[in-house]
Amino acid sequence: MQGPPPATAPGVPYGSPQQVPGPYQGAGNYGFQAQPMAFPGGFVPPPVQSQPTMDGTIWMPIPPSIPNCPPGLEYLTQIDQILIHQQLEVLEIVTGFEENNKYELKNALGQRIYFAAEDTDCMTRNCCGPARPFTMKIIDNLGREVIRLHRPLRCGACCCPCCLQELEVQAPPGTTVGYVVQNWHICLPKFTIQDEKRKDILKINGPCVVCRCCEDVHFEVMSLDETCPVGRISKQWTGIVREMFTDTDNFGISFPMDLDVKMKAVMLGACFLIDFMFFERSGN
Repeated sequence: MQGPPPATAPGVPYGSPQQVPGPYQGAGNYGFQAQPMAFPGGFVPPPVQSQPTMDGTIWMPIPPSIPNCPPGLEYLTQIDQILIHQQLEVLEIVTGFEENNKYELKNALGQRIYFAAEDTDCMTRNCCGPARPFTMKIIDNLGREVIRLHRPLRCGACCCPCCLQELEVQAPPGTTVGYVVQNWHICLPKFTIQDEKRKDILKINGPCVVCRCCEDVHFEVMSLDETCPVGRISKQWTGIVREMFTDTDNFGISFPMDLDVKMKAVMLGACFLIDFMFFERSGN
């Protein structure tokens, strides 16, 4: 004769609860906030599903929707690091004609989060080179365009402070969430991350020499008063052959887990602007 089934506590959800990340300490109120959770008590259900693809690419599981989060940016609430791998364009190597750049964006586990593709016409790419204006479309694993980056044509000379580089970040397309604005400096790469209202949120400081052999190049993301480190954008060394004969680059972006998801998207845009300004070459 079987005994009664084991008692269970009423109202306890299945699975282990996940702690809500606390506010980031050290940089003050510079765009940081605990990410809103979809369920009370901080419980996050397991991902909805995984997305296997025909080419064997492993996508990051689809996270649940989150209130007040732009659609498609829910992925960014669950990560504190993005790895960006630019795809190798064989035709560009053979012919020397600049092709539209394409990138894979992955999390620390190697799962693809997004795919980014430049949308620029052939004449603009090959006449303007790295200084070209561009639109970058970033799609998720459902094929939705969740982020759009727009870089207008601006002066590429640092001696001209009146028309410096700028990039607009939209998420979803048509809704501006922030800007990346170059700050004039005689020898250092400097940028400001702004919100949708053009309010300064974070600063980015690069090294005096951005072309270094056999080592990574780091752009430090700082608090607005530039006293506290917040994150980092790193151009990773890919080897002497690839560095010399191609312009395909690898980047890493790190930020606090509880950084405002919109500012994470703007930091992503800053990485692409830095790539075009300092590491994109024409006439391979």
